[in-house]
Amino acid sequence: ITNFVCGLILLFERPVRIGDVVTIQGTTGTVTKIRMRATTITNWDRQEFVVPNKSLITDTILNWTLSASISRIVITVGVAYGTDTDEARDILLEVANGHPVIMEDPAPMATFEQFADSTLNLVLRCYVPDLGFRLRTTSELYTEINRKFNQAGIEIAFPQQDIHIRSGIDHLANAAGNTKAAG
Repeated sequence: ITNFVCGLILLFERPVRIGDVVTIQGTTGTVTKIRMRATTITNWDRQEFVVPNKSLITDTILNWTLSASISRIVITVGVAYGTDTDEARDILLEVANGHPVIMEDPAPMATFEQFADSTLNLVLRCYVPDLGFRLRTTSELYTEINRKFNQAGIEIAFPQQDIHIRSGIDHLANAAGNTKAAG
């Protein structure tokens, strides 16, 4: 009975509609059916996720498209220590502003956000007018950022570890010398 009542609430309040892109219980997909007891969400792998209507009313649900189809893209890039972060931020903004799908309002924003273990982390935030543009635009932005950073000589960092040997060098050298003399 609870799922039936929740189905009525869904039909009248319409917090979720067919065609909406939602995330519930870690699954993201498109609402394809709303029935009296359960709603079907089809994920990006074309798997159908049947959700009891009670879950749509009582659980936390992220509706990506309820009131607007605008979607934000967030790209984090780690550059090598020593990089001019102002130059790197300018390139990120140039790439975003030069992309035909990225919206001007709200405007793209690039920030220097963290001194990480092996990188200086910068973040580009920008918006696309429709969720359907997210994946392709994200890929195009990454490709262009990589190209522009290469042209500017900016290294995209990778995890590194320096090993410093402070003591025992003489002992190791003596041991190696003794081994040669014995052989």
